[in-house]
Amino acid sequence: MAIENRPWVEKYRPRILDDVVNQSGIIKRLKQFVKDISMPHLIFAGPAGTGKTTSALCMVRELYGRKMSPNITHMELNASDARGIDVIRTYIKDFAKARPPREVSFKILILDEADNMTAPAQQALRRTMEKYTKNCRMILICNYSNKIIPPIQSRCVVFRFSSLNDDDIKDRIEYIAKNEKITLATNGLNALVDVSRGDCRRAINYLQSCGTISKNINQDLVFRVAGEVPSDKIIEILQTAMEGQLQLSIKLLKDLIKEYGLSGRNIIKNIHREIYKLNISEDLKIELSKLLAEFEYRLSQGGTEEIQLQALLAKIVLMQNLK
Repeated sequence: MAIENRPWVEKYRPRILDDVVNQSGIIKRLKQFVKDISMPHLIFAGPAGTGKTTSALCMVRELYGRKMSPNITHMELNASDARGIDVIRTYIKDFAKARPPREVSFKILILDEADNMTAPAQQALRRTMEKYTKNCRMILICNYSNKIIPPIQSRCVVFRFSSLNDDDIKDRIEYIAKNEKITLATNGLNALVDVSRGDCRRAINYLQSCGTISKNINQDLVFRVAGEVPSDKIIEILQTAMEGQLQLSIKLLKDLIKEYGLSGRNIIKNIHREIYKLNISEDLKIELSKLLAEFEYRLSQGGTEEIQLQALLAKIVLMQNLK
């Protein structure tokens, strides 16, 4: 049964291409493919949460309209699950070589997270792409286009999605908060934008997590849910350590971990974000960066968090002469 004959599916349909934000150059070219009812193989590359998969699904909907039918006019696979060469030689090849329905010109295969495919699987895919182009066009979605082998890149048009700007994320968060009847403080909205780092999906997930705790969302709640710490608390620990007060800086660090429930790597990530904002010499910033890299590696190798973090503060105390 075609998707249009099932009314319950209407609310789950992807938004049309005009509603994809902050990717105007890409959307303009995709709309031209829809208008021409023709397209080459495509690669959508860029950071997470910027609209790559949504754009692919919207394009499928606009191309097929009422003819749209999963596994007949189009198919979506996640290469993280189906990443081996056997899947390419059987499942994907069978879909690609089958003739499209009479009323559509070609089928579309959306291969999400294609950069997780093994090299042999990608080698097998390139032959399928060129042999069955008449029947099936492919959209490969990835975060890192350099992980796609050059022969496949040469067979595709590459679209590079950029991170969403803060205003676009704010508009979407405010729209959702209004419809969910959530009170969003100004500092809470700004905090959601900060922790999302251009990823709208992450911002929405944090908003949902905060909404399960309270209908009034402020900065402190966002930072707790996201595993982030307000800048002033991190800066206080750093400045205390650089003033030579080891015991006090350790106490502040313990209080911070207890209050926010952060892991050692979370702490190091937060410190790294703040060191470049400090009013200290460039030499000291360089040394701090090298220290953080060293202790982040130690933690990744299984070092005890409490010991390593306290050793980090001790090292910072010993660096006073570089101030």
